[in-house]
Amino acid sequence: MATMTAAQKRAQSKAEYDAFLAACPSRKLLDRISDKWVTLILCALGSGDADSAGEPRSMRYSELARRLAGVSQKMLTQTLRSLERDGLLTRTVTPTVPVTVSYELTELGLSLHRMIRGVKGWAEMHMDDVLDNRAAYDARTA
Repeated sequence: MATMTAAQKRAQSKAEYDAFLAACPSRKLLDRISDKWVTLILCALGSGDADSAGEPRSMRYSELARRLAGVSQKMLTQTLRSLERDGLLTRTVTPTVPVTVSYELTELGLSLHRMIRGVKGWAEMHMDDVLDNRAAYDARTA
């Protein structure tokens, strides 16, 4: 039996990922990146301002908290930690008084942002259609 190098083993594992299988680690990643707070954090860091065509920039924790209406401090902290763990963003602590903490997308995070930005745009563009369909459905089933 031929031995495989570490790079060959990683390549083989990568080829075997199948999110349709319950035990596949990519399923957990899909679960993480489909979270609404992950989507909104990636869009905020990737666009900076309300215009989705803006340049990616770092944002302080307090800026993110203000930008993401309705997110609790606990949820924002947990989500930022999970994104940092996955390598999608970096956390930078600047020793000032008080301490300044900022977050910025990594190259991996930017690549995901490009895809997520399209989903966010689609949701905003088609919300009226969805609301109309919901009303029609509810009227039929009432």
